[in-house]
Amino acid sequence: MGQGMRLVVQAAYFTVIARSLGASNYGAFVGVVALVGIVFPFGTLGSGQLLIKNVSRDKGLFATYWGRALFTTAVSTSILFAAVAILSHFLLPDAIPLRLVFLVSGADLFGMSFITMCAQAFQAFERLNWTATINVMISTSRLAGALILISIDRHPSALEWGYLYASTTAVVVIICLALVCFKIGWPHFNWRRPAAELREGFYFSVGFSAQTIYNDIDKAMLTRLGSLEAAGIYGAAYRLIDVSFAPVWCLMAAAFPNFFRMGAEGITTTLIYAKRLLLRALTYASLAAVCILLFAGIVPYILGPDYARTVEALRWLSLLPFLKALHYFLSDALTGAGYQAVRTSIQAGVAVFNVAINFWLIPAYSWRGAAWASIASDSLLVCGIGIAAFILFRRSQKVVLIGAAAEAVFD
Repeated sequence: MGQGMRLVVQAAYFTVIARSLGASNYGAFVGVVALVGIVFPFGTLGSGQLLIKNVSRDKGLFATYWGRALFTTAVSTSILFAAVAILSHFLLPDAIPLRLVFLVSGADLFGMSFITMCAQAFQAFERLNWTATINVMISTSRLAGALILISIDRHPSALEWGYLYASTTAVVVIICLALVCFKIGWPHFNWRRPAAELREGFYFSVGFSAQTIYNDIDKAMLTRLGSLEAAGIYGAAYRLIDVSFAPVWCLMAAAFPNFFRMGAEGITTTLIYAKRLLLRALTYASLAAVCILLFAGIVPYILGPDYARTVEALRWLSLLPFLKALHYFLSDALTGAGYQAVRTSIQAGVAVFNVAINFWLIPAYSWRGAAWASIASDSLLVCGIGIAAFILFRRSQKVVLIGAAAEAVFD
């Protein structure tokens, strides 16, 4: 229900912003968001995932891991904020003002990092009503900001939206931190972290960053190698794909702590659990793909004539919900069983592949090239994760058989 509410609010927020900004201004905004998104996972250094993993197994560890998460995020995001400001000079066109980069970086690196960790804190305790409330809150605040903005200026600039984007995020950060502290507990600050945890957290960060790269780097590259209008057209289509995938994200969020608990018994158990969930997710994803193909034509009537070519982009991308459902559940099965390093390696390889073919496809085919690159990358990820899961499963079965044989000999 919470995700359903969030879906409705996100759809309204996206429609208002995309329509009022127009394709070029929206393209500038999503280009900056995509650039920030690449480094965003390193802001927490995997602290949120480590919190879920450890607290889902032992609730008494919450204060320690909550304090570590807050401290790590405050330090890491400060460094990344400066890094993004420098990178934007080389990776984004001059038409995008530096102030917009600062505003989006502040909102996403600082704000969304803390908001995400607050949602993960409730997720670790499987109090998903509060996780959903936080997700709805951020979407609702941005919808309110968008409505306020267009009431002042019917066609605002990307920079004007940046100011409200940052302001609404700051308000939600304060509310979310208060919710966690008063409903779950206060943090115990201890900056020391075991080397094994730092390594595992780094794997989480690299994996999440690689995921962001093959999902979003094409939008930033379109602003530089294509045009702001092309980035807006493609960004709108991809956003609609993300909205259609929201119910599957909901299922994944509810299942994530269970993958860690079952992972204590090995990858066979997590794959059996993933298979049961995957059948439901693929059924929905197939239905979503058919609906996108049939009803993509109504998009320009909702977003405006600037987005007429979004119809074609949306139809090209309609296969993505199916591919994403396949590799995300198999990936979580690997993570739950302790194979995050394997998952991260595959994701990093796909991210490099995505960037490489975008350098070729975007200058030649603009947003169509970006769409083709996305389909190719997600298909490659399905193959890579699927093969890794199969090999690890067979290896675990051999270990079980050898152990059973040895036990029989001794008996």
